[in-house]
Amino acid sequence: MNEEYDMIVLGTSLTECILSRIMSVNGKKVLHMDRNSYYGGESASITPLEDLYKRFNIPGSPPSSMGRGRDWNVDLIPKFLMANGQLVKILLYTEVTRYLDFKVTEGSFVYKGGKIYKVPSTEAEKRWFRKFLVRVANFDEKDSRTFEGVDPRKTTMRDVYKKFDLGQDIIDFTGHALSLYRTDNYLDQPCYETINRIKLYSDSLTTCDDIKDIYKRMTGSEFDLEEMIQKKNDIYGED
Repeated sequence: MNEEYDMIVLGTSLTECILSRIMSVNGKKVLHMDRNSYYGGESASITPLEDLYKRFNIPGSPPSSMGRGRDWNVDLIPKFLMANGQLVKILLYTEVTRYLDFKVTEGSFVYKGGKIYKVPSTEAEKRWFRKFLVRVANFDEKDSRTFEGVDPRKTTMRDVYKKFDLGQDIIDFTGHALSLYRTDNYLDQPCYETINRIKLYSDSLTTCDDIKDIYKRMTGSEFDLEEMIQKKNDIYGED
């Protein structure tokens, strides 16, 4: 092992792997280390199932009804990527997409009141929501006329919803399923950020034809983006 490196990277979460990869591609000598026996850190995909039991200190072994442990690959965090988002552009730049395949999801749903819904549901809701999405698609922050006179830097998202007469189900869907907010705090903030989030969602939809998001998937039995980036790093740098 060499004694001198331009950079030493500790950990193999997505951030560290991308950073290591970018440095390697640009000719830097990188030592990349991880104390764990798997790639990914807190965003890892754990396989086989027995390792997941060990990680969370679950006593015993998985029951036989769950099948073979190596057939399981459990994500520690959700791993949805917007098709037209910045992360996908970074992955394309680092060329790790040569080792990856992508699978589109079939739709977006909202869990509410103990049930799963795909909204909008009624014809009236669909008409109002369609009008809203058309305005979002044509939105130009330099021209308020493109969004019916709304000032994106001053008008709150709550007022935007009222302006387009959107119901609570549509609001919940737009805020949490499209814009990916965890709370409703965004409602009282200027609508600029939310509109751009919805536009990103819409652009991703267009990128994937009529599908919403993409979900990363390895072409074989593995399912770990961080590991693929690290394997690509090994070609340029040192591990």
